[in-house]
Amino acid sequence: MPTPDLNLLVTLDVLLAEGSVVRAARRLRLSPSAMSRALARLREATGDPLLVRAGRSLVPTPRALEIRGRVGQLVQDAKTVLRPAEKLDLKALVRTFTLRTSEGFVENFGADLLARISGEAPGVRLRFVQKPDKDSAPLRDGTVDLETGVVEGAMSPEVRTQALFRDRYIGVVRNGHPLTRGEITPARYAGGRHICVSRRGLDREPIDEALEVFGVRRDIAVTIVGGFSTALALARASDLIASVPERHTGKLRSGMQSFPLPVATPEFTVSMLWHPRLDADLAHRWLRGCVRDACAQNLPGF
Repeated sequence: MPTPDLNLLVTLDVLLAEGSVVRAARRLRLSPSAMSRALARLREATGDPLLVRAGRSLVPTPRALEIRGRVGQLVQDAKTVLRPAEKLDLKALVRTFTLRTSEGFVENFGADLLARISGEAPGVRLRFVQKPDKDSAPLRDGTVDLETGVVEGAMSPEVRTQALFRDRYIGVVRNGHPLTRGEITPARYAGGRHICVSRRGLDREPIDEALEVFGVRRDIAVTIVGGFSTALALARASDLIASVPERHTGKLRSGMQSFPLPVATPEFTVSMLWHPRLDADLAHRWLRGCVRDACAQNLPGF
């Protein structure tokens, strides 16, 4: 069966409202002959005359009377769907957003984000999933609505990005650690035993390159693949030194001693990423604003 021409719904709606080929043609800015051809197509599609001659006017058939209300509603619904959204009713919004984040994001920003969302849109739920890699496929296929992380190099045009905050690496040790007594020099810092956190399982980072300028190198006791909370748990219970992102681990470091690294390392930007199909979605725009605000909290000093 051939697919019906849905444009005919608008024509039928106007014809049934006007009861005249001429007036319907004028309303749709068509010629009377074009409108007559459209009526013929409608009759063929529905298998009904729809409008029949009665004296000098046209009157609807029983079939036309039966479908008139439905046709009008279909046309109105279509116009609503195609009209740009004008307002978002947050109190009535019922939706679940999936966020893919690196470890530490939920612990540090989740509480503020959830408080904002529950206060403004109680029907919205968040689903956090782990981020084991930088593959953007979950954004493209719609299984993830929003992602956070460090953007490395040029991004695919299929992904939108917006910066959230700048971050830097700092050193963290347990309370009472010998390193906290006296000045932390590159030699003293490198002289301790270290935890290396690496997504790719490598035991060399920009920190090590910066230490080489001073002729020293770290003693890496353990390498952890992508786990800041694990690194901090080890440092909390030992004399190991963890070097972790400052903003991303703020609450994870509670009760520990943090200090600026004694060498210069590059800062980096944490961004949020999403698929372009969600650019104009008002609910997603609101979510992005909530995430921006949650990440904009002031950072406490050392």
